[in-house]
Amino acid sequence: MKVLVIGGGGKEHALIWKLSRSKHITKIYCSPGNAGIAGIAECIAVSPHNVDALVDFVKYEWIDLTIICSEIFLAQSIVDAFERHGCKLFGLNRGALSLGASRILLKDFMKRHRLPTAEYQAFSSYLLARDYVQLKGLPLMIKTNEYPGDQGIFCASTLEDAADNLRRIMKEKIYGESGSRVIIEEHLKGERISIVTIADEKGMLPLASVRKYRGRPELDVQSDSTVFGSYSPVPEITKEIEQNMMEKVIYPVHKALSAEGVFFNGFISAELMIQENSVYLLELQFGFGDLEPQTIMPVLKADLGEMILSASEGKLSDSQIRGDEKVSVCFALFSQKDLREESTGSKIKGLDSIKKMEDVYLFHENTMFDNRDIVTPGGTALYITATGTSLDEAKIKAYGAVEKIHFDGMQYRNISGTIP
Repeated sequence: MKVLVIGGGGKEHALIWKLSRSKHITKIYCSPGNAGIAGIAECIAVSPHNVDALVDFVKYEWIDLTIICSEIFLAQSIVDAFERHGCKLFGLNRGALSLGASRILLKDFMKRHRLPTAEYQAFSSYLLARDYVQLKGLPLMIKTNEYPGDQGIFCASTLEDAADNLRRIMKEKIYGESGSRVIIEEHLKGERISIVTIADEKGMLPLASVRKYRGRPELDVQSDSTVFGSYSPVPEITKEIEQNMMEKVIYPVHKALSAEGVFFNGFISAELMIQENSVYLLELQFGFGDLEPQTIMPVLKADLGEMILSASEGKLSDSQIRGDEKVSVCFALFSQKDLREESTGSKIKGLDSIKKMEDVYLFHENTMFDNRDIVTPGGTALYITATGTSLDEAKIKAYGAVEKIHFDGMQYRNISGTIP
C-alpha cells in the first residue's frame, strides 16, 4: 500500500516512523515533511494547502490512502476535492470537519447526547463574558472556539486573570478570529488524561492512555494548553478503569457520532477528567492531540499500517491492539529565541549520537536542511522519547539524550514543569 501523509511536524514524523515498520506499507510520501521525516519517507514539493496539486499527485502516483492526523489541516476544500476525484482519505470527512473546527459545536454535541462534560456557556461579547465570570465565581476555564489542537485554553483563578485573558482573546485577538467566540467552562478537578483511539464506522478501539504536562509560565498570559511533556501509559488507568471510561464516554461518543451521520475513520483523542467514580469529557479531537503519537508509537506493538487498513475498510473489530509493557516519556525541546533573524536558523548538534542510544527516539517538529546541516528556525524543534520498564528509567534515558542535543537558546522542561 502506498500512502501520503499530510503535515510536517512531530506528530507526522512519529506516525511515519511507525508506518515505515509495517508489512503492509510499500511506499510513504509526505507533504511537506521536515528534515527528520526525509530520512524515512519521500518529502514532496507540494504544499498541503495546495489541494489541486495534492489531488494530481495522488492520482499520478496511484496513492492508495492519504492520512491526515492533525486538525490544523482541517479544510473543506480537501474533503471536497478528494471525494470528487475518488481519492481515499483517512482521518477526515465532512462530519468530523464541522465538529472538529469548533469547540462550541462540540460542546453542544456533547450536551445534545448527554455526554458527561463540564457546565459551559458560549459568548461572542466580551462584556457579557466578563459579567458571566463575575456571576459564576472562580476558578473557570476560558477556551477559544476555533482551535489548533491543544491550544487556546486558559485557567482563570482570579477576576483579574479572567478579564485579562478575555480581553487578550476577544479584543486584542491574540488567536485571531479563533477568539471571536469563547467558551467559559466549569473548572473540574481530578485526574486529567487523554485516551487515544482509532475508529471506523462500526466502533472504536483504545490505543493508549497519555498524561500530559502543560503550561507556559514564561508567557504574560497564563495558558493551560501548551504541552511540554507526556508519558504513557498512565499507571493509575487499570484495565478495569479503562473499560469503565470506554463504556461511559468513548462508546457513547461513537454512538452519538453515528446518530448524527458522522461515520469517521481515523484517530480520535478524548481528553477526560476522572473524579472518583465519575468521568467527564473535556475535549474531543479528530486526530492526535499534542505529543500523543510521539509518546505512544514507540510502545505500540501492533502493526499501525494493518490497523489503518482495517479501519479504512470497516474491519477494525478484527484488529488486536497490544501495547508494550514498557513506559514511554516524551519531552519537547524548544527555543524562545527567534532564530529566523539568523541566516537560516540554528544548527542542531548531537543528532547522530541519539541514533546510537537504545530505547531513545527522536522526532522532528520544526527542522530543515541547510546544505548538509539540520537547522531549526525557533519554537519547538524536536521531541525526545525514551522507553523503560518504569517511568523513572524512561526519564533517566530521556534526560541523558537531551544532554547530547544542542542548538541556540535550547530549553526543555522536566516532568515537574521546571526548566533545568
